Amino acid sequence: MARKDKVSETPATALLRRHGVTFDEHVYDYIEHGGAQHSAAVLGLDPFAVVKTLIMQDQDARPLVVLMHGNRKVSTKNLARQIGLKSVEPCAPEVAQRHSGYLVGGTSPFGTRKVMPVYIEQTILALPRMAINGGRRGYLLSLEPRVCMQLLAATPVQCALADD
Repeated sequence: MARKDKVSETPATALLRRHGVTFDEHVYDYIEHGGAQHSAAVLGLDPFAVVKTLIMQDQDARPLVVLMHGNRKVSTKNLARQIGLKSVEPCAPEVAQRHSGYLVGGTSPFGTRKVMPVYIEQTILALPRMAINGGRRGYLLSLEPRVCMQLLAATPVQCALADD
């Protein structure tokens, strides 16, 4: 169920406010393993416009962030090839949490504990607005995708696979 509650400040919202970024807040009841598809359904949003924040690592265990449509998967082979790496794989949840500072299921690309390179699926940039995690489980922010380019220096990539 969607909720109207206000959420306390997160590192993500603090960073966005510091940079004068306007965003809308969407609070919903989080469920374990519900993911972007669940949040989109509960909030009445298009899963293509709900963006997942995925913490991954390269062959040397260096972390990186991938922003992907909620109804798509990442082709790690295509991603690695495009960014000049041997391989890319998802981090274990506890490793992702250590790098980002956020609980898995509540990871935002904004205000992460470590500075990591950010890669954004190119088609996200064509959306007028996207919903992305605000740094807490059950909490999405709607904003313009260009903010990812401006604040995160995100690199556009093409690595989306249809989500089965």
